[in-house]
Amino acid sequence: MRPRKYTRINSEAVDYKDLNLLRRFLSDKGKTRGRRVTGLSRKHQRQLSVAVKRARELALLPYVGER
Repeated sequence: MRPRKYTRINSEAVDYKDLNLLRRFLSDKGKTRGRRVTGLSRKHQRQLSVAVKRARELALLPYVGER
């Protein structure tokens, strides 16, 4: 079992405007990393996915990553 990298989120809630935090959990293709990789709790993973969707809708994050 490998150590989990991203278990620490300093804020209680994940915000869609915090792009540095959101980019940490996206792959280079723009996909959200899974819970096994990120090490987030179910609550934080759900907040992350909602925040990424909102940021994409407002054009703060691209739908597709680098090609």
